[in-house]
Amino acid sequence: MNASTTAIPGYTYGTAQVTPSPLSDADFALLKQTVLLGDADLHHLRLAGEVLGDQVEAVLDVWYGFVGGHPHLVKYFSGADGQPSPAYLGAVRRRFGQWIQDTCAAQYDRAWLDYQYEIGLRHTSARKNLTDGIVSPSQHIHLRYLIAFIVPITATIKPFLAKKGHTAAEVDAMHAAWFKSVTLQVTLWSMPYLAPSTF
Repeated sequence: MNASTTAIPGYTYGTAQVTPSPLSDADFALLKQTVLLGDADLHHLRLAGEVLGDQVEAVLDVWYGFVGGHPHLVKYFSGADGQPSPAYLGAVRRRFGQWIQDTCAAQYDRAWLDYQYEIGLRHTSARKNLTDGIVSPSQHIHLRYLIAFIVPITATIKPFLAKKGHTAAEVDAMHAAWFKSVTLQVTLWSMPYLAPSTF
């Protein structure tokens, strides 16, 4: 973590506060193979990070507009009164913005794997609302929406990747790498929802 990330409440990537993932390094390697994430993808994710660097807030505006436009999604950000909590939405937004940057910059190593498990836990009843001290009627995010959200956060990123003058082939490669990473992450986030023997 650096000075900019330590200022993000609840952002604990790379710290001792993160619960280690129970997934073995060998199984993690096989999972990366399964989503076809390779060195070329890491290169294109780095490029995507450069492209998206000054567009993070605009990307978040699109994603938050999508969530806010669907009552069945925004309800997960409700406070004690059952209404969407601006404080909760704001705190999550800062971590979500950092997540974009982490997706592009990560080494996809053990530290990154552990943080995916932490993120997964924070979507379940084990830890939802605890990070931000929120009292909410929503005690977990249903796994079906976690998985389904792969589509909007993948489909909506491509126009942003195309805004800096890269060739169509480069944009496609960045987009494919993003899709692989997001699929990998959501797969890992689902781990705390399931019995170890079924994951």
